This record gives sequence, structure tokens and C-alpha cells, in this order.
Amino acid sequence: MEAKALLCCAFFFLRLWTPAAAIRSGWSPEVVEKRATLQNGLGRTPQMGWNSWNHFACNINEQTIRQVADAMVNTGLAKLGYEYINIDDCWAAHDRDSQGNLVPNPSTFPSGMKALSDYVHGKGLKLGIYSDAGPETCSQQMPGSLGHEEQDAKTFASWGIDYLKYDNCNDQGLSPQPRFSSMNTALLNSGRNIFFSICEWGIDRPATWAGVGNSWRTAGDIKDEWGSMTSNADSNDVWAPFAGPGGWNDPDMLEVGNGGMTTEEYRSHFSIWALAKAPLLTGCDIRSMSKETMEILSNRNVIAVNQDALGVQGHKVQKDGDQEVWAGPLSGGRVAVVLWNRGPAEASITASWSSIGLRASAVVDAHDLWTDAVTSSVQGQLKATVGTHACKMYVLTPK
Repeated sequence: MEAKALLCCAFFFLRLWTPAAAIRSGWSPEVVEKRATLQNGLGRTPQMGWNSWNHFACNINEQTIRQVADAMVNTGLAKLGYEYINIDDCWAAHDRDSQGNLVPNPSTFPSGMKALSDYVHGKGLKLGIYSDAGPETCSQQMPGSLGHEEQDAKTFASWGIDYLKYDNCNDQGLSPQPRFSSMNTALLNSGRNIFFSICEWGIDRPATWAGVGNSWRTAGDIKDEWGSMTSNADSNDVWAPFAGPGGWNDPDMLEVGNGGMTTEEYRSHFSIWALAKAPLLTGCDIRSMSKETMEILSNRNVIAVNQDALGVQGHKVQKDGDQEVWAGPLSGGRVAVVLWNRGPAEASITASWSSIGLRASAVVDAHDLWTDAVTSSVQGQLKATVGTHACKMYVLTPK
């Protein structure tokens, strides 16, 4: 296929009140025009993997990246779908070379990025890298790609890079849409399919134009705190109609295992991200994670909700103070439900069939995704007692 043909984007529509998506109660029953889908064949389900920033920030080197790739395989996470090993800011030298090329920092990545990508690919994984739509990255320790989009995209392709996180710092007062579109065009012309992750922080409504990317941030940087996580979940929820195969809303990377929240809070974090079809990019040190962290990140049932082929983002459908119900349709007529208690005390939460898109007469089997217990022949509503800052997550299968 010629490069120009790759630039075409297909516009399509999402009817909010079809049976499969009737779950989006509270939204106007109208046809919503979605963003164009990036035609690079990637992101048919939300991306899964690891990113260096949340735990390591700028303290990265090639040995750490190799060890993380080893751990991704040795822990079994790779077999569950965690495939991207993404290097964030601070990997490059402060200045470009005499030809204007980005070069890895020789003190931290002495073997170069091609050797590192070969190592990661040899593990059956994919390597991601970072740049910025400004003259410098957010750390101001390395050059950004503004004005060098074609050159940098070809460099990334020559190194065997599979994923680009593209940040929005030092924007020179320029609109984000043309800056991110320029890198999209450059990646499509690079000769390699590279997943394009737009990190615009949701400021300029990227869900409405980010068909130039495979995912787009809908909120500011997450912190390893309950309030930050819940805020990002709410900001992301606004844009639910715009997500789907090929392009996903991104409330930022996972903080599970970094130590700032309780196990129940991390379980809620992972559950809501999975239901919302958010990228599952873990940000902890997987080389030394706890048993509890591993149990959360490796829950096959929850991952299956995130990776469901229907690709419809779950949505907050019911709220009573601090008690919430989030739900979304799955393939095969099933429904995923999260009963989420954001309050300071244990509470009873009830999800009615009408709020989650089931017929009043529906009889379902309710599979608790965290305990693996199944309750048969549930009718009319789903009710559970939920601890503080905790959740219950289910898949309901009509009989």
C-alpha cells in the first residue's frame, strides 16, 4: 500500500442507544460522530505493557529496561497481554548530533536503541519510546521533535521502535492539533507501524480530533494518590463515546504497586481502568512487585473485560453520593459492572437492570471477577456490600 493511502482515515458513527450500548443512560439519544480512526492497524484493543515514568522518572538506563523486559516474561505478565516496554523521558542526549539526529544518552544507553529493541523483540515484546511536540521534552533534558518530525520518525523506525508516547510540553504557544498531526503523518511515512500515544492531557478536547493517534490522554498526569486516580477516572468518563477499536481514551498510566494507595484502592483503580477500556500500562517496578500487586495486574477476568472485542468503553451509569455503578456492554450480550464505593465507610450498592442496559425480565449469572465466585439466576438488580474505597466487579451473562 502506498504511503499516501495510509493517510486516509475513515469516519464512522456510534449510535448511543442501540441494544449493545443502551448502557449509556443519561446521554442524549442521538448519533454521535466519532473521531477518525488512525489507519495503521494498531490498537484494536487497548494497549497493555509497562512505562518507566511513574516509578523511575528520569532514573533510567538500558540495564533497567532489559531487566524489566526479563521480568515481564518471567512473571507471566507477557502471556497475559502486557507487550509494550515503554521508555519515557530522559533517554536521549541533551543535544542532537551534527546531522540533527536524536541520539541516546551515551552514559545511560551506551549500546544504543537498536541493540535494546533487538533485545526486547527477542523476548517477544515491543519497545516504546518518548518524545515531545515542542523543542524540548518536559524534563528539558533532551530535545523534542517539533520541526524534526519526519527525521525523528525515520530514526525511530530504523531502531525498530514500536510505540511513541508524544508529550505536549514547551508548546511555543502553538495549537496541539497541527503539532500532533505532523508527527502522525511522519510516523505513517516512516516505513514502520508505530503505535501513536498522544499525551496532550485532555486540554484541547483531543478525543474529538485525535484520530491522528491510537490513544489520547484525557486528563493531567496521575499521581499515586486516591484523589488523583478518582479525578482522572471522572475526567476520562466524559469522553466515553469517542473510544473504540483503533483509538482509546487514556486517563494515564497505572499506579498499582507504587505504594501510595491501599490494596483495595489499587484494585478499584485497575477495575475502573479495565472497564473504561483504558490502556493497561503498569508503572511500578515489576522486578520486585509484591504478591498483592501481581494478583491485581494478573487477573485474567478483569483483563478480558478490558480486551473485549466489542470495544465499548464502560461508563458511570448510576451515582448516589459516594456510591457509584459503572457498567458497559461486552461481546456475546454480556455486561460488565463495577459497584464502586468512594466513601469513607462500608456501604451497600445496588445496580438496577434499567441502569445497566438489561431488560427488566433478564435473568443472569453474575461472575465476581475478583473472587471468581458465580451467583446463578440473578433477577432485577445486583446488590453487594462494598468496603471503603473498594469495589466489586462482575460480568453478567444472560441465561
